Amino acid sequence: MTAPRTATARPPSATPARTGGELIDVAAKPLTSAARRQRVPRWLRRSVGPLALLLAWAVCSQLGWLNPQLFPPPAQVLASAWELLSSGQLSTHVGRSVLRVLQGTVLGIVAGLVIAVLAGLTRFGEDLLDSTMQVFKAVPNFALTPLLIIWMGIGEGPKVLLITMGVAIAIYINTYSGIRSVDGQLVEVAQTLGARRGELIWHVILPGATPGFLVGLRLGLSSAWLSLIFAETINTTQGIGFLMSRAQTLLQFDVSILIIIIYAVAGLLSYALVRFLERRLLVWRRGFQGV
Repeated sequence: MTAPRTATARPPSATPARTGGELIDVAAKPLTSAARRQRVPRWLRRSVGPLALLLAWAVCSQLGWLNPQLFPPPAQVLASAWELLSSGQLSTHVGRSVLRVLQGTVLGIVAGLVIAVLAGLTRFGEDLLDSTMQVFKAVPNFALTPLLIIWMGIGEGPKVLLITMGVAIAIYINTYSGIRSVDGQLVEVAQTLGARRGELIWHVILPGATPGFLVGLRLGLSSAWLSLIFAETINTTQGIGFLMSRAQTLLQFDVSILIIIIYAVAGLLSYALVRFLERRLLVWRRGFQGV
């Protein structure tokens, strides 16, 4: 005969189950500040600052704290924008400026990347190119405007070249720094595992230099719009720089403020583009995101 089985007592659970009342109490607790922030879209939170500036401008204009002759109210600026848009002038000038920025930015990115890779990967390239780029960095490209006019005339060449130089220098400085900041131990491990030169560059060095490149792109896009202001003073009849010069000559302060707003919006869109690229290209990096 087999001995009857005896019931063994189960050990008490380390975490007792919550009762229905306790679950209700937990759910009823107020959200933390971080959780409340997550409920508000990120783009909306980022828009608070610019919207606050616009609101302060409107309030100060309404209260009479700003001279309407020197600092027109938002309604007058909006009316001028609608007038220029209806006549087709605004779209023509903005389109021409955007085209110049795109051309100069693409050329600057290509030139800056090529020079940074050549100087960053080899000591010979560093000795040959780095000092030259440092010279261009020290000399403001705006100071070259008269010489570019003499050398290249008053066509589109000097305007695009000014933008290209500003972007290329920013891309080069940061990408070169990113390449030289790659952890040497990672390179040694890749070489130990038998990685060839092309694989080492493609899988280790270039990914490690990507954050530096994106920083350079952010600075380069800002430099592109700044260079555009000076580039469009070179005997041109199209572009938002031309609109700004004409508005200053005719004392059209509402148009001047409109151009400043256009520059600000262009800068914000450029910044948003870089952040989008960072989210796509740096998914492997988990950096500090703030608290």
